[in-house]
Amino acid sequence: MRDSGFKIMKTLIVIPCLNEAAHIEALVRQLAANRGTLDMLIVVADGGSSDGTVEIVERLKGEITGLELLSNPKRLQAPAINLAVETYGADRHFLIRIDAHGDYPEDYCRVLLEEAIETGAESVVVGMKTVGSALFQRAAAVAQNSKLGNGGSKHRDGGGGHWVDHAHHALMRIDAFRAVGGYDETFSHNEDAELDHRLRFAGFRLWMTGRTYMIYYPRRTAPALFRQYLGYGRGRARNLLKHRVLPKVRQAIPLAVVPVCIAVLLSFVHWIFAVPFLLWAGLCLAYGVWIAISERNSYGLLAGVAAMIMHFAWSAGFWAEFLSLKRRRSAA
Repeated sequence: MRDSGFKIMKTLIVIPCLNEAAHIEALVRQLAANRGTLDMLIVVADGGSSDGTVEIVERLKGEITGLELLSNPKRLQAPAINLAVETYGADRHFLIRIDAHGDYPEDYCRVLLEEAIETGAESVVVGMKTVGSALFQRAAAVAQNSKLGNGGSKHRDGGGGHWVDHAHHALMRIDAFRAVGGYDETFSHNEDAELDHRLRFAGFRLWMTGRTYMIYYPRRTAPALFRQYLGYGRGRARNLLKHRVLPKVRQAIPLAVVPVCIAVLLSFVHWIFAVPFLLWAGLCLAYGVWIAISERNSYGLLAGVAAMIMHFAWSAGFWAEFLSLKRRRSAA
């Protein structure tokens, strides 16, 4: 890489975290080792860890220059990044958001900077490669990597090298981030898509690079996966209502899952009410069987179940938040 082209550019790397003692040291050491001669300040924004994460980062500060620990009393990722930019971003040009529970190629930050400068984009976003180790985690990864699980989402399908409306957050120019007010701290989920909406509305551009990516590890258990997608659904509903936009087709289809599941309760009146549920469940389970046979693995059978959990939880979260917000607005 031609460092001389942007050696003067200062970068703020922010790692929001909560109880990441198992991962934080390796991640910080990797980021620090790969900075080279570039000016990259690494800030770990901790949301109140009780597992030794804070102690690990404090110890690393004695070894690694350009490393800071920031207390995030609001705990969530959105306020963590906002606080880091407010505290350390005054003389920085770029913001790179790093997930504590993910893996990254060694040249990840350098490629993001190259792409930002070569394209002139205000935001550079990346695709995600989802992998797992335990049985259910592998099944969830298969589901999340498929169109059945992600609906063709750009940051899940591995596409790259084009302008997009939204994908996984990686790099932003700090002046653009500040111009739109940063993340909306009322969002616990979907804060990235909400910010992307405001960035585009303000005339800023998002470039999805095909030159790098992040590795994501899904939840290890069915209840944890359910809670995660319940939050995603709630966040999407808040986003759509806040900006008064309609859901995309890939988002609208899963909305039918909860109504379909409710309708099956009426099957004692007539069998026709069970047909949509049987079609949906059959499609998901058949997909899992197809994966198991085509890839010759046992966890493929669970991929269909994982997809059903994701669909139902997302739909339930969306409707719960949608109806709740509508009710509160009517009361006001």
